[in-house]
Amino acid sequence: MADNNTPMPIDGACAEAVRDLIARRAEVAHSGVEVQAAEPLPWWRSLVRRLSHETPDAHHPAVPAVAGAPWQDRPSPERRGWRSRSAYLKGGEEPVAEVDYQTCMACRLGSVEQPYTLPRFQRRGLAAAALAALRAEHPGLSWHTLGGHIDGSPAFWDTVGADIPGGYRPRGVCAHVTPGG
Repeated sequence: MADNNTPMPIDGACAEAVRDLIARRAEVAHSGVEVQAAEPLPWWRSLVRRLSHETPDAHHPAVPAVAGAPWQDRPSPERRGWRSRSAYLKGGEEPVAEVDYQTCMACRLGSVEQPYTLPRFQRRGLAAAALAALRAEHPGLSWHTLGGHIDGSPAFWDTVGADIPGGYRPRGVCAHVTPGG
C-alpha cells in the first residue's frame, strides 16, 4: 500500500500530459462572464434555502468549459462572487484540478478556497501550478484561504505558502467581497 505522499501511478503519456499542462499554466481561457456579487438574501429566502437544503447557487447557472483550453477561468459554480480556475487535460471534458478564488485590489488580498485535484492526479503539481498562475496574474497581493479545508492538507499549504505574502494562512475575506454566497 502506498503512503499518502506517494502519487498514484499513471502511464507515461498521462504523466507527460500533466507536465505539459503545468508548463502551460499561463494559457488561460477566460469565460468573459463576470462574476455577480452575492447580495444579501432576504431573511425568508435564507430560511427557505436552509430548510430545503438548497445549494447556495442552485439558481446560478454554471458557465460551460471552453473546448480545447488547458486552463480555464470562469465564475465559480459553487460560490457566487468567486471565480474558479480549472485545469483540463487535452481532450478532457472534466477538470482534473480546480480552485475557487477571489481578489480584492482595494485591500490587496487574494483568497482561495476548495482546491481539488482528482485523486489519480494528486501530488503532481497541478494545484501548485494553479496557485502560481493566480499569483502571477494578480501580483502584489497577500494570499490567504478561508481555512475550511486546510486541516486535511497542512503540508501542502506549508509548501505552497512558503515565501508567499500571506502564506495561504486562514483569514476571513475583507468587507469588499463575500465569503462564498
